[in-house]
Amino acid sequence: MRCCLLTLLLPVLACAADWNPRAAADYLDARQKEWFAWAPANANAKPCVSCHGGLTYLLARPALRRVLHESEPTPYETGLLASLRDRVAKPTPKDLYPTGDDAHRIQGSGVESILAAFFIRTPDALSRMWSLQTPEGGFPWFSLDLEPWEQSASAYFGASLAALAARDSKTAEAARLRDYLAFNFEFQPLHHRLMALWSGAIPYAARQAALDDLWRHQTPEGAWTLDALGPWKHQPDAPPDKGPNAFATAFAAVSAQKAGVKPDDPRLQRALTWLRAHQDAKGYWDAVSMNKRRPPESIPAGFMRDAATAWAALALSGVE
Repeated sequence: MRCCLLTLLLPVLACAADWNPRAAADYLDARQKEWFAWAPANANAKPCVSCHGGLTYLLARPALRRVLHESEPTPYETGLLASLRDRVAKPTPKDLYPTGDDAHRIQGSGVESILAAFFIRTPDALSRMWSLQTPEGGFPWFSLDLEPWEQSASAYFGASLAALAARDSKTAEAARLRDYLAFNFEFQPLHHRLMALWSGAIPYAARQAALDDLWRHQTPEGAWTLDALGPWKHQPDAPPDKGPNAFATAFAAVSAQKAGVKPDDPRLQRALTWLRAHQDAKGYWDAVSMNKRRPPESIPAGFMRDAATAWAALALSGVE
């Protein structure tokens, strides 16, 4: 009788140990619906493609579509890409951002030009991106004292995305960008170094050192803390978050996959097992702001949760 019961329970136990891609997709879609309707997200672009939500959504949602056997992009995928595509014809910072100071315009233009080149990949999008390249080889990027995507060091994260957008380019601009990434690699937070690994611009020895650093910071249960992906600037108003972190673990798992770590590597498998065990019943992986406490029901309160959920869904869907 015990054997029969165990046989009957095995499918249930397997399901409980797995994750729910449908719930993750529904959560991310619902958040984009809110974003598309939120006035601050529509001040210039309609809507803005953010690093915490738009970038991660456009990375993760196609992977979820594949897992869920959906045949068409969501209206939010289509809308975000249309927002980027429609603004490629605006070549200058002032065209893109009519309001605001010059520093904000230039930084915002760098971000948008990189995201457009990364996702749209047309000659015009790449040309506009190159027009904003700095003499050092990088690009303007938001520096708003917000970790991890809008801090002064985050320009390196943006440059890594630019290198991915131009991965097959043989131009002088692309060579200067790769030199910039390689030269500045060792000075970056681990989070930004992991992003640079995707680009192919980092020499083998430095790549291996970054991966060794990644595994050295993995907790016994397979996760990572936020601190492990730093160092970050201390933000005194940020809510405490010292234990295993869903965003850090999901980003680390995707980065390992992108860096060529084999799917059966036990360290990667531990990370994926941890992620499977930490999806909320509502579909998301929870994470809190690295910068400040937000009103619980506000849209910004969910930004880090959105990123954690997208990266986790991408990691568990199988990075291509």
